[in-house]
Amino acid sequence: MKNSQLKRQAPETVSTELEQVCAAVPQVLARTSAKLEERYYIRLAKEAMVEPEGKEASPEVKVLEGEVQDELAALRHSARHLVQAYQALVTTEDELNARLRDMRSSRDKKWYALNPPANAAIDLAEATRSHFAQGLNLYKILLICFVGSFAGVVMETIWCLIRYGFYESRAGLIYGPFNLLYGAGAVLLTMALYRYRNRGHLWSFLGGFLVGSALEYVCSWGQEALLGSRSWDYSAMPLNLNGRICLMYSFFWGLLGVIWIKDLYPRMAKWILKIPNRVGKPLAWALTIFLAVNAAVSCAAVWRWAERVEGRPAVNSFQTFIDQRFTDQRMERVFANMNFGQ
Repeated sequence: MKNSQLKRQAPETVSTELEQVCAAVPQVLARTSAKLEERYYIRLAKEAMVEPEGKEASPEVKVLEGEVQDELAALRHSARHLVQAYQALVTTEDELNARLRDMRSSRDKKWYALNPPANAAIDLAEATRSHFAQGLNLYKILLICFVGSFAGVVMETIWCLIRYGFYESRAGLIYGPFNLLYGAGAVLLTMALYRYRNRGHLWSFLGGFLVGSALEYVCSWGQEALLGSRSWDYSAMPLNLNGRICLMYSFFWGLLGVIWIKDLYPRMAKWILKIPNRVGKPLAWALTIFLAVNAAVSCAAVWRWAERVEGRPAVNSFQTFIDQRFTDQRMERVFANMNFGQ
C-alpha cells in the first residue's frame, strides 16, 4: 500500500523550477515576435516602398535602422544564452542519466561476471578515505601505466591465440609481458576520458577513437624515426593512413575507450583503493623505475639488433655486451612482429 501511494505522488523535483522557466520561453518568444512585427515590420516595408531622394538616408530611416540593429544585437545575445543553456542542460541530463545507468549496472548482479563499480562510487570512496591515489593524481597515473602495459599484452596474446591458433610474444619490452604502448594508451585514455567518466558512452567512444588513433600513429612514426623499425603495418587494410593507423582499429580504439572508462578503469581503481597509503607511493615509484629501466635496456637491444641486421659490428665493450646478452634469436622471440624494412 505504501509503495502504491509513493508511485501515485508527484513530488516537486529539483528541476521543477528549471522546467517552468523553459516552458515559458516559447511564450516569451511568441510575444517578442509579435511586438517586433508590430513595431518594425510595417515600418520597414513602408520605407522599402519609398523612392530615395538622394544617396544619403533620411534621419528617420537612420533612426529606424539604429533601432533595428539594437534589436538584432539583443536577439543575438539571447540566442547565444539559449545555446549555452541548452548545451549545459544536455550535459546535465546526460550525466544524471549516466550516473543512474552506472548505479543500476553496479547493482545488477550476474552469475557469469562481476559487476564493475560505478565511477561515482570510486570517487566517493577515494575522497572519504583521503587515498594516496585520489582522483587523477601522479600515483594513480603511474599505476595505470604499469597495469595497462601488462594487461594489454595479455589481451593481445589471448587474441592472437584465438585468431591464429598459436602462441606468439606480443611484448614490447625485453623483460616480462609489458608493452609501454598499452601503458601509454591507458594513461592517455584515462586522462582524456576521466572528465567524461560519469557521462554517456558517446563521449567515451569519440575520445577513445581520437586519442587511440593519434597515439598509435605517433608511436609508429617515432619507432621508425628513432629505431628504423616498425612493429605493425596496416598498409593492406582499407582506409589506412600511411600504414600506421586504419579505420577498423581506430573503431576498436573507440570501443576500448568505452570499455576502459566504464568497466576496466573502475575495476582497477577499486583494487588500487585496497593498497594502503604507506605502501602505495613507494610501490608506484618502484614499478615505474622498473618500467623505465626495462624501456632503456629494450631500446639499446633493439638499436643494436637493427645495426646487426645492417651488418654493423660492435665497436666497443658495451655494444659487445648487448650483442652477447640479447642475441638475434632472443630478440626475434620477444619481438616477433618487428621488422626493419629489409
